Amino acid sequence: MSTASASPPVPSSVPPSSLRERKKRRTRQLLVDTSLELFTERGFGNVTLDELCDSVEVSKRTFFRYFTSKEDVAMAPTQDLWLTFIDVLETADLGPADRPVLLLIQDTLLTALDRTTTDDWSHRVLLSLILAERTPSMDAHGLHFCDRTTRAALATLHRRLDIPDPADLRPRLAVDMVVAAFHCALATWASATGTASGTVTAAAPRTAPSPNSLSAHTRHAFTALAAAPTFPVTPRQDTSPRP
Repeated sequence: MSTASASPPVPSSVPPSSLRERKKRRTRQLLVDTSLELFTERGFGNVTLDELCDSVEVSKRTFFRYFTSKEDVAMAPTQDLWLTFIDVLETADLGPADRPVLLLIQDTLLTALDRTTTDDWSHRVLLSLILAERTPSMDAHGLHFCDRTTRAALATLHRRLDIPDPADLRPRLAVDMVVAAFHCALATWASATGTASGTVTAAAPRTAPSPNSLSAHTRHAFTALAAAPTFPVTPRQDTSPRP
């Protein structure tokens, strides 16, 4: 939030467009960081959009260039991951023709994680998860975003793969299974903060676990997903009297 007069001189060798893009990224990131800080300290419903914009010293018009709502900016950390996932899926190496589409989607998400996750990102994601646990409107926003992302992923798969039947359910089920597995991994990863139940709450510590461990949890979830269809039904041999 420094003034222009306090800014260091710009080297003439740096393209102006590059400087503009960096400034846009800084403004967007400042909106995300400030919103998470204010929402965490005061509660999501107790911070108005005007107050958020005043804290970052931008207009609401500028805010809406980046985000559609308070919920949108509060959920930006995880949404950024899935936007990267869609970008990677657009250009991912499809591999051999007999490669299962489920593996393609899994590898795409792992690549997106590698490109997105940093220590700062981990902290932002944890704060966002804590807020979502106690903010119904964020949960609803997340469901809508998940639906849009799923449809975007399916559109990309149908554009890049030879899928003769547009109504084939297998690509949709593959995407849904990967999303479900990642949600399990994310909950387990977040529970490393000390939350006993495995879900994130407002009382959870603010120190996020390592982003590298999120990739490890995700790989573990994918391994479990592959074994889930053959998980046997074994009745419990419990001889204790029922209550």
